[in-house]
Amino acid sequence: MKTQRIQTIAVPATQAHEPGNGSAAASPAERVPDLFASNVFTIERMRQRLPRGVFEALIGAMRRGMPLAAPVADVVANAMKDWAIEKGATHYCHWFQPMTGLTAEKHDSFISPTPEGDVRMEFSGKALVRGEPDASSFPSGGLREGFEARGYTVWDCTSPVFVKEDGSHRTLFIPSAFCSYTGKALDNKTPLLRSIEAIDRHALRVLRALGDDRANRVISMLGVEQEYFLVDAELADKRLDLAMTGRTLFGANTPKGMAMSVHYFGSIHERIASFMNEVNTELWTLGVLAKTQHNEISPCQFEIAPVYGPANVATDHNHLTMEALQKIAERHGLTCLIHDKPFAGFGGSGKHHNWSLMTDMGDNLLDPGHTPHENELFLVFLCAVIQAVDKYAHLLRASVASAGNDHRLGAMEAPPAIISIFLGDQLWNVLECLEADTEVRPGALEPIRLGVSTLPPLPKDATDRNRTSPFAFTGDRFEFRTPGSALSPAKCVFVLNTIVADALAGIADELEAADDANEAAQGIVRRLIHDHKRVIFNGDNYTPQWLAEAEKRGLANLRDTVDADGALGSGAVVARLERQRVVGRGPLGARVEINFQLYAQSMQIEGRCAATMARRQILPRAMTYAGQLAEAASRIQQAGAICEAHCSALSEICGHIDRLREAVERLERAVADNEKIEDAAQRARAARDTILPALQEVREPADSLEGIVDADLWPIPTYDRLLSLA
Repeated sequence: MKTQRIQTIAVPATQAHEPGNGSAAASPAERVPDLFASNVFTIERMRQRLPRGVFEALIGAMRRGMPLAAPVADVVANAMKDWAIEKGATHYCHWFQPMTGLTAEKHDSFISPTPEGDVRMEFSGKALVRGEPDASSFPSGGLREGFEARGYTVWDCTSPVFVKEDGSHRTLFIPSAFCSYTGKALDNKTPLLRSIEAIDRHALRVLRALGDDRANRVISMLGVEQEYFLVDAELADKRLDLAMTGRTLFGANTPKGMAMSVHYFGSIHERIASFMNEVNTELWTLGVLAKTQHNEISPCQFEIAPVYGPANVATDHNHLTMEALQKIAERHGLTCLIHDKPFAGFGGSGKHHNWSLMTDMGDNLLDPGHTPHENELFLVFLCAVIQAVDKYAHLLRASVASAGNDHRLGAMEAPPAIISIFLGDQLWNVLECLEADTEVRPGALEPIRLGVSTLPPLPKDATDRNRTSPFAFTGDRFEFRTPGSALSPAKCVFVLNTIVADALAGIADELEAADDANEAAQGIVRRLIHDHKRVIFNGDNYTPQWLAEAEKRGLANLRDTVDADGALGSGAVVARLERQRVVGRGPLGARVEINFQLYAQSMQIEGRCAATMARRQILPRAMTYAGQLAEAASRIQQAGAICEAHCSALSEICGHIDRLREAVERLERAVADNEKIEDAAQRARAARDTILPALQEVREPADSLEGIVDADLWPIPTYDRLLSLA
């Protein structure tokens, strides 16, 4: 397939040497440091372009939440504008994250008219700090009336502004929060920023109570692994389901399926390597620390992962990554699928969240060190996380719930819906000894010896990696493996931050009231282990035995989005969130209602799409093939012969056609009935109970027909064609 020529950071061979100096030109690798963050208004560029007093005021606003005075904002805005114009930008936009799960942007040019009838390029502090997009078309869950259109975007100065290139157009992007006229948060970033402040506030209290006076801030850190599929765009364009829903509603498994796992970490196809090179190049210019890339477990599935950083910046960077993957795929004649489960029978795509807490002095509070049983700070913060996950597991589960993720959870390295924590045997042994107040005897980890004289012994990590665990400790951080690939990280990270902040608040209260904080800390650790160890499970989360054991322990199994969101009505949950000043009762209820609405809408769209494909594509071709079989059988019979094979095939295909037609009619009725339900929760529940099974009933005869109908007649690209880029 013909694809557009792309620009990379490679140096053409004809330019290998600069004329006149005889020295070799910089290699692609040598150019990366100059390329990195070249389109970002970094702190160093601020330092160079701003007066000292203005720079210090801006840094104070970024690091300590100090307000930015209007004259200071004007100077900052003018410097940003000058830098952006030098980069070729003509417009600026406030870039925000409404509760659609996507990003939004409103562009304005820098031009302003002069009295003489000319124009000049201007950008005021007011325009930098505040924007005013129309809020009426974004979901609010009842936080505002439909006729109340005014909304505000507010600059998040803790996340750097950048110039983004879209074709020949360049725009200054200003990461922002989004709120209503009455100040209600209409986005995912605002509660994320509030949760970051809550973590900082209470983690510092714990540190101070335990004698740590060095740290001034505690930062929620996040690294987001992004999985995705790539399919040939020419084939994807022939699938209405991929275009409308992001996943395939029909498709029989391939003869090979996922057998042999030859794709996983395999050699990267040249076409994909070129795509990855361009993705990396674009992300590096935007300051995204894209580091790891490889083939994933399913055919045509891949992963990209950055170095982790502050949670709100990491969230912004993940949105940039998803956009870059999809945009650049088009240039290579590919379609990038971010959906959590694009193909039935194959592994879905996750977005593993690597989460930790770090002080501004560079200390990772979840690093156990060489003697975790003696690391008081580590044990206190570890137990705070264990308490938070156990007490608010249903809230954490709901934060990652979606129609797409429901298809993914529970198999093929995606954890089940039951939230549990994996710690590993060594760390669990430490906690057991601490709970029993017995001497901890951590055994020295023997190195891994491979039995080959030329290979050195490998140092063994304290824990293995449990691929089935929803919330796994991986050495110095937790890996939350439940989020799906399409999720905005802000949605679940603000929940994780909030519940941990609430646990730290309770611990800080006890430590501050104690005569001996260190002695009190030992008692707190023992109590928290005893009270919340039920959530710790180091085994295989896929086994039926774990399901029974989890039920025995009282752990919730919220299998789907409807159950997960329906579990958020607890007054205790609302009280805790309100106490941390992250999300109040009204906003939480609004978010639940929006989740219900999105779930029902997703089901309705999939239902209408499947019915359309079945009626307009699959049934006509299946009937054509049935007609051909009938004609062939008739000719054979006229010749005086009887062909049982033709009769059997004709009977089989007609049976599938009849079942498909009947199933389509039931699906259409289910969608029509669902659209009449006004209450969001009832509509979501009905969609799960009627549309979802109706979709499966349509799929089964359609996929059976795919295995019978002549391949040349089948109207949509099959899995074996879609999942091959050779």
